[in-house]
Amino acid sequence: MIRVLLADDQHLVREAMAALLSFESDIEVVGEADRGDRVLAEVARCAPDVVLLDIEMPGREGLMVAKDLQETAGSTARVIMLTTFGRPGYLARALDAGAYGFVVKDVRAKELADAIRRVHAGERVIDRQLALASASKGATPLTSRETDVLRAGAGGATAAEIAETLNLSEGTVRNYISSALSKTGARNRAEAVKIADTNGWL
Repeated sequence: MIRVLLADDQHLVREAMAALLSFESDIEVVGEADRGDRVLAEVARCAPDVVLLDIEMPGREGLMVAKDLQETAGSTARVIMLTTFGRPGYLARALDAGAYGFVVKDVRAKELADAIRRVHAGERVIDRQLALASASKGATPLTSRETDVLRAGAGGATAAEIAETLNLSEGTVRNYISSALSKTGARNRAEAVKIADTNGWL
C-alpha cells in the first residue's frame, strides 16, 4: 500500500483528490495539511511514501517545503508538486528542491494515481507540455541572490528594508535590482517582479 499525504490549502481540491484516490486499491491517503508550515509535522506523524504538494500555500510555499523535506534527516517521502500554475520556471525550481514529479491540477484521476505509483517506484514524472515549455524557455537568467532580492521586494519593500531582511548593504541590493532589470528587460522593479513571477522564477 502506498501511503500518501495531501498538502493543499483548498479544502474542496484536497477532498476531491482524497475521494478519487480512495478508489485505488494500492493507494491510501494517510494525512492532509492545509498550510505549508504544517507539512513537516504531518509527515513526521503519518510517515507517507509520497507527498502531493501544492506550490502556493499559506505559511510556507510548497517549493520551500519540498526543499525542507529533502534536507530532513530520515525523511524518505518523495514529493510530487501539484499545481494550477503550469509555469516553466516552477519546474526547474521544483526539481532543484528535490521533487520527483510535477503535475498540473487538471490531470485525470488515473494519471495522478499512475504518477504516484511511478514516483513511489523511484521514477521522475513531469507534465509533458510543461517540460517542453521549460526546455524552450531555458533556465532562469537570474542568480539566486537576484531572485532573493526580487522576492523580498515583491510586496513593495524599500531597498533599505530588503537590505535589512537579507543582511546585505543597501548598495548591494540596488546593484542586484539593476542587474535583474537588465536581465528581465523590465523598466522598474515592480515590472521585474511581475515578469519573474509570470515565468515562475520567483
